[in-house]
Amino acid sequence: MIIDTHCHLDDERFYNDVDEVIASAYEKGVKGIIIPGADIHDLERAQALSHQYEHVFFAAGIHPYHHEQYNEDVLRTFLTDEKCVAVGECGLDYFRLPEGENEKALEKKEQQAIFAKHIELAKAFKKPLIVHIRDANEDSKHILLEKNASEVGGVLHCYNASKHLLDLATKGFYFGIGGVLTFKNAKQLVDILPLIPREKLLIETDAPYLTPMPHRGERNLPEYTVLVAEKMAELLHVSVTEVHTMTTQNAQKLFKALEKIKLGTI
Repeated sequence: MIIDTHCHLDDERFYNDVDEVIASAYEKGVKGIIIPGADIHDLERAQALSHQYEHVFFAAGIHPYHHEQYNEDVLRTFLTDEKCVAVGECGLDYFRLPEGENEKALEKKEQQAIFAKHIELAKAFKKPLIVHIRDANEDSKHILLEKNASEVGGVLHCYNASKHLLDLATKGFYFGIGGVLTFKNAKQLVDILPLIPREKLLIETDAPYLTPMPHRGERNLPEYTVLVAEKMAELLHVSVTEVHTMTTQNAQKLFKALEKIKLGTI
């Protein structure tokens, strides 16, 4: 049994066959799926899918690329839903910044302000964070610590293998591992994986993005978590069943609403 802790089933690439995708994943052993919030306009679809399928949940938040969409009143409405298990995805992404120095500084400042607001929302609703960090390790960690995000904890989505972030494991944070682990150029993540406390490991796809080998270049699917689990088992020198059980228990510990999913085998 696996829980995909980050899967964009509300993405337009799933519009035509989302029911089949969910059914196939369930048959392959994916017994829980969390749809992260990224675009405020997609939250209604994520919410609807979570109520259509007992084992699908969602989170409410705004991706840092869309920080101008932030509307606290709207997010609060979704956060009251029992199927909403987290705040996010939120965080910092400095990968595509404007060219001018003043523009860069302004963009960073705006992203940081919205990230801080997400953290305050998470504490208000007592829900964990789904944190997106890209090319922003120092600032992200500083804000998480300064805003006492350890009060609710969360997951570092698509963990980027930064040793600088590794000690956040002691602050209530988990590490989302996805298809990148199977890439040939993922040496840094492969090397650091054994250093992550096993009780802090989560599996995710980020579908439809970051498809694992041997399907790289295709649309990612939640059922491909099985491939991530196999690679994780190989690198940690444990059985695939142990990885399934371990990561499922970790997900249920972080996302409390998932505790009602019974542990099983695939």
